[in-house]
Amino acid sequence: MRRLALILLLTLPLVASTGRSVKTYQVGRIKTDLGEILFVLHDETPVHKASFIKFAGGHYWDTLTFNRVIKDFVAQGGCPDTPQGFGSFPNLLAPEFRDDLKHVYGAVGAGTDGNKQSLDPGCQFYIVANKQGLARLDNHYTVFGQVFKGMDVVEAIVSVPKDTTNNPFKPIRLHVDVITMTSDQLAQDGFVEK
Repeated sequence: MRRLALILLLTLPLVASTGRSVKTYQVGRIKTDLGEILFVLHDETPVHKASFIKFAGGHYWDTLTFNRVIKDFVAQGGCPDTPQGFGSFPNLLAPEFRDDLKHVYGAVGAGTDGNKQSLDPGCQFYIVANKQGLARLDNHYTVFGQVFKGMDVVEAIVSVPKDTTNNPFKPIRLHVDVITMTSDQLAQDGFVEK
């Protein structure tokens, strides 16, 4: 119950000493040995946003890596691809496709195991590393975030030496959490509101 109250508190607007309401955003933060990546979590995909916050709050990703990295495609991590797919995850998420959230450069999406319903467990995510975007993924995978700082880190990640399954030879470990930033703080880091 306290966790829910904390999440609700984090989503409330801040009120500055001037009395004006300051808009805040929940931001995914991925720390790696190669640097930090920051991305806004989209309010338009509330189920995936809540799932990401839950996994981050439970430190799920802190023992995992970017396990699939492909230049001009994606940096993917969270849970490894397995022949069994996501059958062991009891609560698969229905897709939240939106016409205004596309696979542009820096989009953060939810991985699936190729099932016909495009269901995903919420544990696997990827970042689009193609400067032209990946339109062929639209309406097949849910986009739930957008990187606004750290695409240089993503580019470094997708450029590391890797094996024939695109898994880096040297593991790129993840530390993932969610922070709250004001619109002014985001603007300082280059984020532009829609």
